[in-house]
Amino acid sequence: MAGPLRFLLLNLAHFLDHLFMLVFATVAALALISEWQMSYSQLIPYATPGFVAFGLFALPAGWLADRWDRHLMMVVFFTGIGLSAVATALATSPLQIGVGLFCIGVFAAIYHPVGIALVLEGQQRAGIRVAVNGVWGNMGVAVAALLTAYFIDTVGWRAAFVVPGVVSCLLGVLYWFTLRLTEASAITQSPGKKKPVMLLDKAILVRVLAVVFFTTALGGLVFQSTTFALPRILAERVSSLEGAATLVGQIAFMAFAAGSLGQLIVGYLLDRCSIAFVFMSVAALQVLFFSIAIFAEEKVAIVAAVGYMLAAFGQIPINDILIGRIAAPELRSRILAMRYTITFIVMASTVPLIAWIHASHGFGLLFKVLAMASALIFLAVCTLISTERQLIGDTLTSSPEPVRE
Repeated sequence: MAGPLRFLLLNLAHFLDHLFMLVFATVAALALISEWQMSYSQLIPYATPGFVAFGLFALPAGWLADRWDRHLMMVVFFTGIGLSAVATALATSPLQIGVGLFCIGVFAAIYHPVGIALVLEGQQRAGIRVAVNGVWGNMGVAVAALLTAYFIDTVGWRAAFVVPGVVSCLLGVLYWFTLRLTEASAITQSPGKKKPVMLLDKAILVRVLAVVFFTTALGGLVFQSTTFALPRILAERVSSLEGAATLVGQIAFMAFAAGSLGQLIVGYLLDRCSIAFVFMSVAALQVLFFSIAIFAEEKVAIVAAVGYMLAAFGQIPINDILIGRIAAPELRSRILAMRYTITFIVMASTVPLIAWIHASHGFGLLFKVLAMASALIFLAVCTLISTERQLIGDTLTSSPEPVRE
């Protein structure tokens, strides 16, 4: 009972993690502009400390989780981010809300190195689990603006922080309760639940991690560029959408939904096929659809958008599965922390890059850059072919890894 419930709680944590990081964007745009008599451009910088903390504190969170206890770190995540959100709702000045968002970012940084490691823990075939977990994170992104706008219209912007904050604290109590259930049941390591840990030569390990971090950086560029710029791309490339904000939003949502489907498809394939083959296929699809998008307009632009969003989202679980395959359990959170720190740094620097490329050359150049980045991902993954037998598990050995169910 505790195992399935805990997996659900990990999924809800991923949902809340992304939701909390985006609440302020809607609050600033729809409420604080009038309430505090500040422009949108004046308010947005106060979100920066939170996003900096989101990336910066991933490394210490991963280190602490590996040395202390991942499950207790999740209790800290739920209660810490929940209390920070409630405190943020009490802000009466931009400085106070900036401090509150910083605290939210500190606790939000816990999830990816710790929660993903727990999703991987004790699972020989973790592809579909990682994909499902990723979809919950996407839902957090998608729901943030909708839920926040609802609270602004019905109760007030402070409720957009308080209600999810209280829910998060209650989930933290529930997560702690599942740990007590496990201890009361005196669950020990199950022989059928030993996680295969890859015994790789040091040189091969370094090569695989280099590919993971390199493709993580380029994947962050691709993901942030497509998700951030998609509404504007549709508005420019599809003439019938000009001035139709609602329709643009609907088509963008359709593309994001296709992306979530891509994650599930890739997760399914990762449990049954070679990682290198799946990774190369996803990269090749990215090259194809970005190349089409360079000159695409009207319906072709929409089809291309659905295609490259499917491929961009589909890449997300692959590196996590690679890390799960090659990393010793006691190092996994730290390596995941490094991966997500790279992702967040690249994503933060992508927005000004998009602005410069669009202002100077238009989206055609952006798609050329993304096609080249995807081609580099494909070439990098090709270097994994020589270790293919190990990557699909021919040299896996059963290494004890305690699993709490």
